[in-house]
Amino acid sequence: MTSEMMQDDIEASRLAFREGMSRLAAAINIVTTNGAAGVAGFTASAVCSVTDQPPTLLVCLNRSSSVAKIFETNRVLCVNALTSRHEGLSKLFGGATPQEERFSRGNWTASETGSPVLSDAVVSFDCEVADVVQSGTHHVLFCRVRGVIHGNDNDEALVYFRRRYHHIR
Repeated sequence: MTSEMMQDDIEASRLAFREGMSRLAAAINIVTTNGAAGVAGFTASAVCSVTDQPPTLLVCLNRSSSVAKIFETNRVLCVNALTSRHEGLSKLFGGATPQEERFSRGNWTASETGSPVLSDAVVSFDCEVADVVQSGTHHVLFCRVRGVIHGNDNDEALVYFRRRYHHIR
């Protein structure tokens, strides 16, 4: 097998992986921070529970993103799970919009850690970053949950599946 053929196989595997991941439905979240490095936020689907003893979740963050250094410095964050009403906000935080403009939409308050909380999120998890692991292009942030803010029980969640937004109850 030539090195060119092996590269083609690697590319095919990467594309097959990306297509497979598009078939894995995921909650859409806006992850925020505020601290010495300033305020920042980004849209994320790579968020999941780790354990409830102690309450811990993880967030994956691209190391080359414009907000990576801010999150690394602040070491606090809030995961805001979005409702069906937040599709536009998700796109705003997922694009190249300057940080100050991102927070001009939505109703934001400060959590105990100082991170912005979206007042009408399905749920918000206020966290301190306990550990960071590098994997490929990303940081995996292991976050100790310091507070949980429950939203309206009647809201529909915003999820991403097959490269499109969907709403579920």
